[in-house]
Amino acid sequence: MAIRKELLAELTARREEAMAGGGLDKMEKRRKKGLLTARERLDDLYDKGSFQELGMHVDHDTAGIDHKRLPGDGVVTGIGNVDGRPVAAFSQDFTVSGGSLGRMHSEKICHMMETAASLGLPVVAINDSGGARIQEGVLSLSGYGQVFFRNVELSGLVPQIAIIAGPCAGGAAYSPALMDFLIMTRKGSQMFICGPDVIKASTGQEAPIEQFGTADAHASVSGNIHFVANDDKHALEITRRLLSFLPLNNMQDPPHRIPDTIKVEVDTAMNDLVPEENRTPFDVTKVIARLVDGGDFLEVQRDFAKNIVVGFARIDGMVVGIIANQALVKAGTLDCDSSDKGARFIRFCNAFNIPIVTLVDIPGFMPGLAQERGGIIRHGAKMLFSYASATVPKITIILRKAYGGAYLAMCSKDLGADFVYAWPSAEIAVMGAEGAVRVIYKREIDAAEDPKAMEAELRARYVKEFASPYQAAEHGLITDVIAPSETRSKVAMALRIALTKRVTRPPKKHGLIPL
Repeated sequence: MAIRKELLAELTARREEAMAGGGLDKMEKRRKKGLLTARERLDDLYDKGSFQELGMHVDHDTAGIDHKRLPGDGVVTGIGNVDGRPVAAFSQDFTVSGGSLGRMHSEKICHMMETAASLGLPVVAINDSGGARIQEGVLSLSGYGQVFFRNVELSGLVPQIAIIAGPCAGGAAYSPALMDFLIMTRKGSQMFICGPDVIKASTGQEAPIEQFGTADAHASVSGNIHFVANDDKHALEITRRLLSFLPLNNMQDPPHRIPDTIKVEVDTAMNDLVPEENRTPFDVTKVIARLVDGGDFLEVQRDFAKNIVVGFARIDGMVVGIIANQALVKAGTLDCDSSDKGARFIRFCNAFNIPIVTLVDIPGFMPGLAQERGGIIRHGAKMLFSYASATVPKITIILRKAYGGAYLAMCSKDLGADFVYAWPSAEIAVMGAEGAVRVIYKREIDAAEDPKAMEAELRARYVKEFASPYQAAEHGLITDVIAPSETRSKVAMALRIALTKRVTRPPKKHGLIPL
């Protein structure tokens, strides 16, 4: 006998109610504002027809509003494919009680995250919520705590990507903050712990939201987010592109696309990129564009700490994380913010088996009272710790300057680099020639008939005798001196060799990075 029609009708009605969220009128209002609904965001993320929902029929158990249904308790969770690979996600539904987090809302998210952990799937979190559901009191706070705990459990196990596509205030901001990458839309989103009114009441300060709670403020000032999106669709586009470089979990290799044949090519245009004078700034992204496949480079935190460039690319089909000093900004020095930015990126690459390619052009750590008082020693040590503890393949190319402790902090051989190449323009020394000769040869310069000429002569001698890449090569501190035109081929060959790298470290819970 066939199933009773009224049972199928009830199922259809319940599904339609769940799909309608807070109502068709609320959905239409969002669309008029240029915002996608919670389900439309998931539809845009996943390959068509691949989404499998978890917990469609869940409802709230909030005391005091039990006469009212909250479809899905304000969040849609499930698993689908992104470019054919499975990914878990949740999308908060602002049309249902403002997307507020209650106990069942939290349980749905936690169940999805536990499933992602057991299956080894990346997690995408689309945040659009008014915050804790006040009616549930401490249960709502407990719900946030349960989510935070699972964020930490998943850290380093599977990639976690947060999209801030609406309000994300107070405790709600900490789940994204515990994830690996944050993408925030310029349109309709805000993120902060305390809003302007609370700041005014507590401190007396006038604090316009534009100064601290918007995507641009977080991207350029606080460094809390990694990508700025123009709108929902752009945020999901960035998410898909980011996922294309990442493994599903920490037990897999990244999605390399290694060709069967090896091409040894010479790129003569690379020889023309670096100025003759090593103090003349140049844009390192031009080197990156010629180094990586098709110039396709996904820069991370582009607007924050611009004196260091980090991001993902492929070199001869192999996924890599690239870290480079940017001489156009603060001469490429390492300061507190750029050290944090670089160290965090290194730690992510190491957790997910992504080889690291480092391009070095650094005169040193940023000098100044503000940097010293800001803890440059502690922050700079994060770079040393991150590189030294990383066990993935590490390839370093010294383009020009590599002075002092900053030379070490940019993945020297002593910090575990597997291959270190230097261009003939490289200068590797305790300090720059200009400062060094004034210390070493002060008497000779002062006694000379023409001090400026004497200083220039001594500077040239210092570079040749003490800063030459050949001196470092003679002592085995670099693998080879190469022409810029050979860089792509040399790096590609080194990557192929190093992909089988396996390192066993002494057993311990974890190292203590100088946070």
